[in-house]
Amino acid sequence: MKGLASCGVAALSCGIARRAFAAADADFALREIADGVFAFQGVNELMHPENEGAICNLGVVVGADAVAVIDSGGSLVEAQAFIDAIAEVTAKPVRYLINTHVHPDHIFGNAAFQALGPEIVGHQNLPAALEARGEYYLRSYREQLGAKLMEGIKIVPPTLLVDDTLELDLGGRVLELKAWEAAHTDNDLTVLDPSSGTFFAGDLVFMGHLPTIDGSLLGWLRQMDALAAVDARRVVPGHGPISSEWPAALEPERRYFEALAADLRQAIKEGTPLAEAVKTAGRSEAPNWALFDDYNERNATAAYAELEWE
Repeated sequence: MKGLASCGVAALSCGIARRAFAAADADFALREIADGVFAFQGVNELMHPENEGAICNLGVVVGADAVAVIDSGGSLVEAQAFIDAIAEVTAKPVRYLINTHVHPDHIFGNAAFQALGPEIVGHQNLPAALEARGEYYLRSYREQLGAKLMEGIKIVPPTLLVDDTLELDLGGRVLELKAWEAAHTDNDLTVLDPSSGTFFAGDLVFMGHLPTIDGSLLGWLRQMDALAAVDARRVVPGHGPISSEWPAALEPERRYFEALAADLRQAIKEGTPLAEAVKTAGRSEAPNWALFDDYNERNATAAYAELEWE
């Protein structure tokens, strides 16, 4: 990586962002995983002041004319460091900022990108999700991230919606976007770069970090085969290693969901109350995942209610 000179007139603000990010012992670095395709790997942690919200993976695709960014990060500090890093690898304009879904670790950096003037792209359900949850996120994450990191963060809705599929031309490089049915959320969007065989899956794919259900377990399972059929060589998951073989990377997640569903179906069949069932469902998978105890019971609670009525 080059230094901060590429920030030009924005050198002061870029420098502050880079120093603040580095102070968290998590220096921002983009890795080139294919020709003109870059990614940043977040840490498998909950969002907190020390990691400055940098827990999800972010992407950049550079075409002949313009750049597309996949997700903006979990704070303005991270987003500014991201913008600085993009400037170090290309001088081409950021034409698109693609939000893969509603969660704060993926969209809290949106405001930092507004000065660059990109079209903000999202699933057709994303505006409603932001409207329903945005104010709650802004309030609740003040405690989780702290008031200093939350300063300046605002909810920035998409300006271009995807209701099924959409192609974005970066100049000699066309990205294929797809809106999925309810799974991780009800507003999951993926990005495929056919020219490099790179699939930005957002949080439809977790690796290492336990998958989290904020949409539909059954919907996620129903779409596993369609996900696996995406014609790509490598995947950038929402969380986990930023360049992994595809579709093999999907199998640990599938295994976890199948184990969770099987345990819950058995509990429902035996009349085990929800409060007891969620303590043991999916427990065999605990050694395979980070943050298992933070999210598994929440997943099991959501899935129990869904499976009870299948």
